[in-house]
Amino acid sequence: MSDTITVPRGLAGVEVTDTEIGDVLGEEGFYHYRGLSAVDLATTRSFEEVWHLLAVGHLPTDAEIESFLRRVGPLRVLPAVVSDVLPAICAATSEPLQVLRTALSLWGSASGQAPLYDSPEDERLQSALAVASVTPTIVAAAHRLQKGLEPLDPDPALGLAEDYLRMVTGRVPEPRDARAVESYLVSTMDHGFNASTFTARVVASTGADLAACVVAALGSFSGPKHGGAPSRALEALDEIGSADRAEGYVRDHLLRGERIMGFGHAVYRTRDPRSEMLRGIAQRYDHPLVDLAVQVEEIFERTLAELKPGRELHANVEFYAGVVMKVAGLEPAMFTPTFCVARMVGWTANILEQARDTKIIRPSARYVGPSPALAAT
Repeated sequence: MSDTITVPRGLAGVEVTDTEIGDVLGEEGFYHYRGLSAVDLATTRSFEEVWHLLAVGHLPTDAEIESFLRRVGPLRVLPAVVSDVLPAICAATSEPLQVLRTALSLWGSASGQAPLYDSPEDERLQSALAVASVTPTIVAAAHRLQKGLEPLDPDPALGLAEDYLRMVTGRVPEPRDARAVESYLVSTMDHGFNASTFTARVVASTGADLAACVVAALGSFSGPKHGGAPSRALEALDEIGSADRAEGYVRDHLLRGERIMGFGHAVYRTRDPRSEMLRGIAQRYDHPLVDLAVQVEEIFERTLAELKPGRELHANVEFYAGVVMKVAGLEPAMFTPTFCVARMVGWTANILEQARDTKIIRPSARYVGPSPALAAT
């Protein structure tokens, strides 16, 4: 008798491993990092403190965070082999995630990373911290190169979120803007076994080097059903233009069988806690885009409740993510790469955890094609 287990399409609801990193409680509308509310962390802690929590395993003491800052700050600097080639990469493609994917692949080769299988724990951690540190530098430099501007060197004296905004925009950001982006980054570091996190862990289970794992995750993340929605949700707001057109927009799109970007979630059966937090951050700005978003959210939810009775279709993280990033000074082209800057912390934490497991992830597929006998004839 076969011991094969048939599972739902897309592995929906299937628990494939154990993790201590975090969890998403969809029915309760709650998610956490190592048992601590991610929303609370995003509103009270720095990027580096939560990074330490995910990478090392606990929130740092004052002494530990000082040591951590000294450790990761210098890691933001791009090695010359990458910075020298980055203009050519940017000339070959205007897609930010393709630039990042290519640059990180080169970075991984240039840094001489050994396979995770052959690396001791401290070397794995150093590689994880290095790739998460260099990612915002690559993203910011690529953005400036594609606009015909000179990339800026990182400033280790600044926090990562503040320095990222500075390297993108060319100026030290206002504290409110830096904190808004930092809260967004913390809130999106990790979110259960999403597609890109699972991809990273599958590659890590083979014992490949850490760069290979994150490049694979980036490939998954680049899909519009995953990391590409923040800019698409903002595009919808731009298309709507005014609240009186919101209801018609929803009805027309649903009639054509099209997805409403920024609404609904694969896991949450109630309101997305990330969206609620980001709405609060957005409302600290006196900005017409924020006013429009709040009005459209209410109209969308009311109309969706009418047209899709019995389904919980609320604003998800993408709806307000684009709004927050826009009012804080980031252009729409930077929304998905900025999401990636955050998620790199979660990916690397998951890679480190998976690397401790000696079992390769190797599921089976159910064959539904022609029978072997028919195929032979």
